[in-house]
Amino acid sequence: MSEDDEQGRRDDESLREDIVRHEWAQFQGVNNEGGPANCQGNWPVFHQMRLSQFMTWPADLLSSYGDDLNQADATGRNLLTEKYGRMMESTVPDQYRRDIAPYLPKLGIERQTRQEAIIDQQVAWAKDFRERYPRLGREMRVLRTSQDTPDSTSFETYLRGELGTYSARTLGLYERMIADMASQGRNLTAETILFTVKQNGFNSLDEAEQAQP
Repeated sequence: MSEDDEQGRRDDESLREDIVRHEWAQFQGVNNEGGPANCQGNWPVFHQMRLSQFMTWPADLLSSYGDDLNQADATGRNLLTEKYGRMMESTVPDQYRRDIAPYLPKLGIERQTRQEAIIDQQVAWAKDFRERYPRLGREMRVLRTSQDTPDSTSFETYLRGELGTYSARTLGLYERMIADMASQGRNLTAETILFTVKQNGFNSLDEAEQAQP
């Protein structure tokens, strides 16, 4: 690895850590009925899960999302509050319509259509992963929005909430990443979870799968 490549790698590592810490800071500002949720006090798990996601992202996407978080701070928005608020459209729809939707930025039809195309691809990847690694798959969220309950949010609904917080630039870069991965026959779920299990000391998904009860 050249000196420039090594510096670029260190820069990406630093940016990922900055983003995770920035998200954590916003996460502490998310209001939850009944007081702070348990996950709002679990930095190690939050760090591991979010870092695993950002390990799959190219530098330009990381930089754009970092800018989104900074811009949110500058304008008094909290992207984590918005993400969890958007999820409530499925989990508690009446409360969402009454108390949440009026305060969220509106997403146009074209934007929603693009997001749904991304979601379709990622749900397909997640389904494929669960079929290939059923033990690891048991630790994942349920897959479909149709499986949501007030106490359980699916992978599909979580992703829809998150995509809805991205700026136009960030969504475009994310969209390109998904298209590139699909054209290369890659699976984003598998790559993300591989980074997760490596943080837990495993060398491969197969090794982690076999270690599950």
